[in-house]
Amino acid sequence: MHCFYLCVMASYLQIENISKSYGPKVLFDHIGFNVNEGDKIALIAPNGTGKTSLMRILAGKDKSDSGGQIKFLKAIRIAFLEQDYAFNPEATLLDQVLSGSREFTEPLDAEGQFEYERRIVRLLTDFGLRPDQRMKALSGGEVKRVAITQVLATEADFLILDEPTNHLDVDAIEYLESYLRRTRCTLFMVTHDRYFLDRVCNIVMELDHGQIYVYRGDYENYLEKRAERIANYNAETDKVRNLLRRELEWMHATPCARTGKAKYRKQAFWELKGRAEQVHTIRQVSMEALEGATRLGTKIIDCYDVSFGYEAGHDELVKDFTYKFQRYDRIGIVGRNGIGKSSFIDLLAGALEPTAGRIERGESLRIGYYRQDGMQFDESQTVLETVSNLGLLNQFLFPHDMLSNPIAKLSGGERRRLYLLTILMQQPNLLILDEPTNDLDIVTLNILEEYLLDFKGSILVVSHDRHFLDRVVDHLLVFCGDGLIKDFVGGYTEYRTFIKDYEAEQRKKAKPRAGSREASIYSASGTGNRRGEAVKKRLSYKEQREFEALEAELDRLNAEKADIEALLSRPAVPYQQLREASQRFESLKRELDEKETRWLELSL
Repeated sequence: MHCFYLCVMASYLQIENISKSYGPKVLFDHIGFNVNEGDKIALIAPNGTGKTSLMRILAGKDKSDSGGQIKFLKAIRIAFLEQDYAFNPEATLLDQVLSGSREFTEPLDAEGQFEYERRIVRLLTDFGLRPDQRMKALSGGEVKRVAITQVLATEADFLILDEPTNHLDVDAIEYLESYLRRTRCTLFMVTHDRYFLDRVCNIVMELDHGQIYVYRGDYENYLEKRAERIANYNAETDKVRNLLRRELEWMHATPCARTGKAKYRKQAFWELKGRAEQVHTIRQVSMEALEGATRLGTKIIDCYDVSFGYEAGHDELVKDFTYKFQRYDRIGIVGRNGIGKSSFIDLLAGALEPTAGRIERGESLRIGYYRQDGMQFDESQTVLETVSNLGLLNQFLFPHDMLSNPIAKLSGGERRRLYLLTILMQQPNLLILDEPTNDLDIVTLNILEEYLLDFKGSILVVSHDRHFLDRVVDHLLVFCGDGLIKDFVGGYTEYRTFIKDYEAEQRKKAKPRAGSREASIYSASGTGNRRGEAVKKRLSYKEQREFEALEAELDRLNAEKADIEALLSRPAVPYQQLREASQRFESLKRELDEKETRWLELSL
């Protein structure tokens, strides 16, 4: 995280002649481009080709090898979200954000400081966090929300964001998406989330073979224009090759014929030769190069009343889950951060044992398990020593000149890509993928999607990448909280559309005092029960009284929640009152979740 002031007079943002190399590897060479005020730019390039280096130069945290210039029109504030966020584990969330943005807050007077703290509290609350929580108690996705809060609270003129959606659940992604769409700041970001890109950005900038190409419009327009650019480039290459043949004939002429010829023509020949060897391709997956799945039997994984919790007497992450996974299932596993998805797939893979119930696995089952924390390499080994399949390496963007590189020299994204290949090399018939899209670039994601679409086995994937889920899976297991898991047939966009349509229907029918409680129950559960037809089974007298009491209590709690939301949106509320309101808001949400879950159990 880095916030600072720049006071240089020129166009809003003009980059000229910047370069970056690491040893013999040239990332980009004397590139330049302009950024207009209000532009929202997505930078696309394969991992390891210079995206992060370019962003660090723009943010002033690194320098161009060739000098060059980065010129701004006026004094503007820049906020930089890096992938790695350094924090004090003992600090509260509010103190962490304040300490991380001192350069921004130091010039503020007392009123400005108060308004800044109020903005932090509001953003943390919107992200489902409490300002008084300790950083050490947060999950990875929650830490990312704090980092984003620190950037957004600055209200900087120019935001530089490196993979802002990594590790975020869909609710947080959609909140950030909405925020960036309505803000008037200028934005330069790297993201692998193609829906996020489409909904936030108006320009796609590609870093390809060390050069910058700019495409105005959405991701689909970028794909079309890029294909045209490559076709034109290759057509030009064909012309150069024809010219090269004529020059080659001259070079092969007798020494006497060459006598007195200009030296520049010989030099031009070698330049032509180098240009003629450059052909750009739009990479397609060749399935012949990929390892296929081993034969899968009729029995995959059968779960019978499975429950799991880390401590007896505490909340269960999985409760009474019964399901038989089928051959060729393509299942997406979705739910908010920290709700138990990774523990669930650990159960399926055998890394954890259920605290109740049983799990049976087929005899022919061979699991390939891609874990978020699974990368363990011998740093001295080369790429080729780690994965020996040349076709697979080439298809997943490891060209011949990289095969002898030691793993120690790979970027974070390149390591992820290589780790993925070590899983595919095992020829599994069940792929379990835990957040495979984190740290992978868009080019690699397209290749992975094509591989999975042709995969002759079953797939279970935990992901918050909506585009990836829509392409790869055909139904979802939705984690609702309190161990409840619901099955939804369809892709992720179908699920979200179904939820939103239901919420809209309920808002029309709901009483003003009740708000949209039924919709929130449906959103949490993935079921479509309406209040008027809620009691599907015969309740005992005691259960009927409990059900009626819950109805009244939920109406009261929702009314209180609406009052707190209104308070948090008011200007000039005393800080202590804001802190108390945000704390009550969090406990109120937990209370609502518990009571809504019980209401749902009685209504089914």
